[in-house]
Amino acid sequence: MKKGLNFVYTGNGKGKTTAALGQAFRAMGYNYKICVIQFIKGSWKYGELFAKERFADLLDIHVMGKGFTFKSENLKEDQDIARKGWELAKKNLVSDTYFMVILDELTYLLTHQFIDMIEVVECLQHRRQDLHVVITGRDAPDEIIEIADLVTVMQAVKHPLKQGIKAQKGIEF
Repeated sequence: MKKGLNFVYTGNGKGKTTAALGQAFRAMGYNYKICVIQFIKGSWKYGELFAKERFADLLDIHVMGKGFTFKSENLKEDQDIARKGWELAKKNLVSDTYFMVILDELTYLLTHQFIDMIEVVECLQHRRQDLHVVITGRDAPDEIIEIADLVTVMQAVKHPLKQGIKAQKGIEF
């Protein structure tokens, strides 16, 4: 049986976005077009955006956030940006443009109730049948895990930050 799969990468460990991008690069190897919507990433430059320039014909990245919303000075603005990102996601879930849509950090929008859980579940269930969807973020809600075909929980065992090693270009960003 061939069908679009729903992947979830969640947990407190590092590597959720990295795993999603690994799926994207595997698919791009077969010349499939990918859409990445990043809901929390801010306006700073990081490796994915530079990769977008190199793979412009296959990779669309949309940054739909200002950074970590738990440090927000304007929560309403963050919610509005998140909702715009979700509207873009909904269009791409039924479009025939992409092989895969990555909803990076979507779980935060759900746990902070920026968007409606029931609507998200319904949109995921009624997406284009052959579309692969990858969802990342900590604390994936049970409703999202329930409809997933694959769920991986990243568990932090050891992290360089705890050893005083700062985030490094090409590794963390």
